[in-house]
Amino acid sequence: MTCGLQVTNVTWGPSPFRRIIENVSFDVAPGSVTVIVGANGAGKSTLLRCIYRVQRPQQGLVLLDGDDIWRMKPQQAARKISTVLQETPSDFPFTVREVVAMGRTPHLSGLFSASPGEDAIVGAMIERLELAQFAERPFSGLSGGEKQRALLARALVQEPGLLILDEPTNHLDIRHQLEILAELRKLEITVLATLHDLGLAASIADQIVVMREGSIIATGAPADVLTPAVIARAFAVEAQIDKVGEDLRFAFSLPQGSGP
Repeated sequence: MTCGLQVTNVTWGPSPFRRIIENVSFDVAPGSVTVIVGANGAGKSTLLRCIYRVQRPQQGLVLLDGDDIWRMKPQQAARKISTVLQETPSDFPFTVREVVAMGRTPHLSGLFSASPGEDAIVGAMIERLELAQFAERPFSGLSGGEKQRALLARALVQEPGLLILDEPTNHLDIRHQLEILAELRKLEITVLATLHDLGLAASIADQIVVMREGSIIATGAPADVLTPAVIARAFAVEAQIDKVGEDLRFAFSLPQGSGP
């Protein structure tokens, strides 16, 4: 079941005198894909951590289908929200199948309560993400793209209503980026992601949220939000934007007079 997300006036910082994000508000419709973009340090990852329950907001609310996520029990939240982070762990002493199966933990009543039904869910996701040939291999021996597919499979077997992805294509080559994004397009789930690449973001997003210095400066459909003026404000670069079919193509340059 997909979930709707409502973020209202969320504020967080390491002290009352230093805010990383402040008064951030936006909605994500059930079953849609929202991508957050912005320069390094804009507060994107901090915002995500407030949504997947790592950092409790000092102000504001995060509601999932109207329920405050910070009032949920951890297992209840884990059944509704799953995450794939940008840094891929490399030292898991487990096989790919075992890593994917970890995603079923929130649905188990005990440590050793996995059933044949659970195994079937794991096996189906391994097949769907084309990981069958790697299933019994050590996770640590996979390539970067294969690891990301395995971690995406782990997140999806949680059967969440909201999937959060923090730079899922970070450190991947072009082919592996496209493979991961192709999987995202197929999902029947609410997705909230951060991406550096504006072209990739525009290609998968129903909604773009643009951040600058801890605040949202624009929200809307990719073609409406990713304009030269907004990009200049968010990234301090000049942008030329062309439309090729339904896709947006971007070229960037430094503003005149800003070179070394």
